Amino acid sequence: MSEKRSDEVFDFIKEYIQEEKVAPSVREICDGVGIRSTSTVHRYLHRLESEGRIRMAAGKNRAIVLLDSEEDAEEQGIPLVGTVAAGIPITAVENITDFVEFFPDKSYDGKLFALRVRGESMINIGILDGDIVIVEQTSYAENGDVVVALVDRCEATVKTFYKENGHYRLQPENDDMDPIIVNDCEILGKVVSLIRYF
Repeated sequence: MSEKRSDEVFDFIKEYIQEEKVAPSVREICDGVGIRSTSTVHRYLHRLESEGRIRMAAGKNRAIVLLDSEEDAEEQGIPLVGTVAAGIPITAVENITDFVEFFPDKSYDGKLFALRVRGESMINIGILDGDIVIVEQTSYAENGDVVVALVDRCEATVKTFYKENGHYRLQPENDDMDPIIVNDCEILGKVVSLIRYF
């Protein structure tokens, strides 16, 4: 694989996203760059991903994120990076599955990402099953913050955060559910907004 052709693939993706506001399909990349084989395009995409220039979502036809420029990524919306449990934690998903439009009325210090909530553990504060939470990426939280926390390094959940005597309490906002008490807890970010589709 030539580096020149790899750059051509990247440039085509970048220009396509700027014009169409969505990533091209593999077939459109073939046509745009003059490559006959879709498998060859896939190899170039994997190469660009390994170089840290793009990120691809598994199983999605047009989910290519440009990592070369924050401005490019912002034009595509906030990345939806998987499903998080509000209730029983489910396995954290790192891959981007989609993008959501979000127009904040303030600036944030950390990068933003979105997660879809499943379960009813946060209903008392208006976070419902199926909602999409907008999360500011940070590893720091204060008591009372609503966070996305990684429990046991593999399970992500939305809860209200409390640091207590030698442990962390991840408090559901549902009177019928018990808190999660853990000794080890990694904060992925703080929930800053919510999107609900009707």
